[in-house]
Parts: sequence; C-alpha cells; structure tokens
Amino acid sequence: MNKAQALIIDDEEDILELLEITLNRMDIETVIATNIRSAQALLEKKKFNICLTDMRLPDGDGLELLQAMQVTLPKLPVIVITAHGSTDLAVKAIKQGAFDFLTKPVDLKVLRQLVSDALKASFTPARERRSRHILLGESEVMCQLRSKISKISRSQAPVYIRGESGTGKELVARVIHKQSSRTEESFIAVNCGAIPQELMESEFFGHKKGSFTGATTDKIGLFSAAKGGTLFLDEVADLPLVLQVKLLRAIQEKKIRPVGGQHEESVDVRILSATHKNLAQLVQEGLFRQDLYYRINVIELVVPALHQRISDISQLCEHFLTKISKNNRLTGVELSTDAIKALKRYNFPGNVRELENILERAVALYEGNKITEQDLNLIPEVSQALESDSFDPVMGSLENYLEEIEKQAITNALEKNKWNRTATAKQLGMSFRSLRYRLKKLGLES
Repeated sequence: MNKAQALIIDDEEDILELLEITLNRMDIETVIATNIRSAQALLEKKKFNICLTDMRLPDGDGLELLQAMQVTLPKLPVIVITAHGSTDLAVKAIKQGAFDFLTKPVDLKVLRQLVSDALKASFTPARERRSRHILLGESEVMCQLRSKISKISRSQAPVYIRGESGTGKELVARVIHKQSSRTEESFIAVNCGAIPQELMESEFFGHKKGSFTGATTDKIGLFSAAKGGTLFLDEVADLPLVLQVKLLRAIQEKKIRPVGGQHEESVDVRILSATHKNLAQLVQEGLFRQDLYYRINVIELVVPALHQRISDISQLCEHFLTKISKNNRLTGVELSTDAIKALKRYNFPGNVRELENILERAVALYEGNKITEQDLNLIPEVSQALESDSFDPVMGSLENYLEEIEKQAITNALEKNKWNRTATAKQLGMSFRSLRYRLKKLGLES
C-alpha cells in the first residue's frame, strides 16, 4: 500500500523539522515548501493526501493559498498553523474551508490526532450524502439546508444550529455526524438545560475518585465519552457563565481537566451546538460569553420553521401517518382534503414535533373513514396568543404554555354552553369522544 503524502508549508526551520519528523514516524511521506509560490508549484505537479500550512508566509497570506486550494483541490484536508492567541485567524481559516487548526507551540499529541483524522477523511470513500429520506421536504429552504450539511460534514469546524423548538435541530446534528468521517465513532447528545448546575463540570469533564463528597469512583465525562466522535450540546444557551469559560478552553486547546485531576487530557471531539433562544441577543445582555459564541458559531445552520415550508406538510404527514400506523398496527389511515388544507393554514408554533403530536392524537380519536379537520382539534386561539405580547417562552416550556391556552379555550367554551359537553364539542368542531379525551388529559373532567 502506498504511503500517505503530506505537503508542509512553513518558513521556520524548527517547525518544519518538528512536523517532518513527527509525520515520518507516522509513516507519512513529506514534501516541504517554504513559501506560497513553491507550494503552488508542488500542488500542480504532485497529489497529496494532506496539507499543513502556516498562516504567515514570506510571500503572502496563507488564507489566500487556502482559498485557491478550495477551488482547485476542495477535497484536500488542510490543517492551518497559527501563532498562540491567533484564534480569530484560525476560525477565519476554518470558515474558508480548512479542516482544522494547530497553534504554536505545537502539541505533538494534538498534531498526531489531527493528522490521523485528516487522513481518515482523505482516504474515506465518498459517503452517501443524500439525506432526503431523513430530512424530509423538497421546499427550497430544505434543499438548501441539505446542501449546506453535505459541505460542512467534510470538515471539523464547530457548527451552531439555530431554530425554533420542534424544528429538528438534533436530527440535523445527527445527519452531520453520519455524513462525516467520524460516523463510526460515538454521537453524544446532551441537553445543557437538564443538568443540575453543581454537576455540570463533572458531567462534561469527568472527575477523580475522592474529588468531592460522593465521588466514590473515577468517572469519565461527556468529552471523553465522545472521543473520536461528535458532542452535540443542545440548548447551549442554558450553560452558566462559569462553565462557559471552561468549555471555551476545552474547545480551543482541545484539552480538559477532570474535577480533582492533576493533569490535562487531550480530547478529540467535534462540537455541534444548538438552541431555540437568540444567542446573539444573550451575548449583548451579558448572559453568554462573546468569545465562546464566536468559537461555537464558526458555521451557522438555520433550521426553518414549519410555517416557512408549507409545501412540505403533505410529505411530512404521509411519513408520520405511516410511522404511527405501523406502531399501532393500523392500515389505511388517511387525511381528508379539508384536513390537509387546515394543516397548511395552521401556524404551527411547535413546528414538526407539534405536527407529529397532532396526527398521533387524531389517529387515536378519529371515527370515520378518513381523518377530518374536526379530528385534528386545531385550536385557533393558539396562533393568536403566540403572536401577542403575552407569550414569554423564557417563563416556561412551549408545551406547557400551549396546554394552558387549550385548557382556557375549552373552559371558555364550556362556560358559554353552561357546561353542556355535547354543545361544547359542537362549538369547538370536535366529536364528543374527542372532547372527553381532552377534558381528561387537561384535568377538567370535574
């Protein structure tokens, strides 16, 4: 089997020697260039599997060379080398297509890991990058989203996934992982808002036995559990400021220190993060660190809300009805024309997750040949309330808020009909059986 070929571009003799010796010991053949001009000549004549380049070169900027390689050699993994403290430059390079970055002085363990990851990406056959069967929809916004995912899956760059609750941010993260060279390793997802604050550091970085009361054994953290794979930080806006500082260091230095540990440990994970909150606004309010925001937001993906992709609703309904029918051993479950029209008119504050819940409820309660608009139990007050100034998502979960609106709408209808359930069901456009189900679920039976 032929050896891997690496191009090293730097004008510092000690760095060149260090990189060359390290890669040669990894059984990688190296070719040296000390400036952009000689590097471009070598790239035209010879095929390489990996490139390591300094950002400051005698005859130009390494970023310009990187941009040129993205046009002529888009699949060549490029690791950029920057001076200590030049994180902004490294982030800029990653945004322009670099695989990852190293800071001087070079940590040999981190270097070997990065080179191994880059070669793995270089030699891995092209993966199936079509994700239409996972991220459903043929609307323009969904086609654009899938196209962006296909491109960013080839790099190590941190990705910030922004979108409303219920749009499928974790599903997007899983597709990125599946299409990357890390697909054989772990995908670890954590909801940052679900971890008690006093346990966060231990959960993320692990702890040593005896480091605090109750630490009876060593424990590995999420970073170590995701070694070689992907760590997905959902609801990253909920991280307290004290942990944000330590997370920033872990991402920048690729090292962690377990609670009670004496030494730092190298970690190799790709960070994906998401939140339904406005992270940029939280930065302005001093609730989220600006430096961490820029570090996790190297690439931003926006997952569209369901009301922005109305044309996808029919396909999504077909998918969910097939899934629900299979789970309940049913056949022939269909939506009527008026039901589909009603769904396309609806605002969907809960997005795709809400659509699935609506269909699951309708399948359980419908009593005809097809699911009708009445069987969907869509409550118009929901859309109106969400557009009003009274809705504050910070005060509680969207699900609880929607439940309160539904409870109020049904209570108002009962009062107008002097608590006559038959008349109330008729006014709300639902069957008596459906109303009885809602009353029980919302605790209004009495």
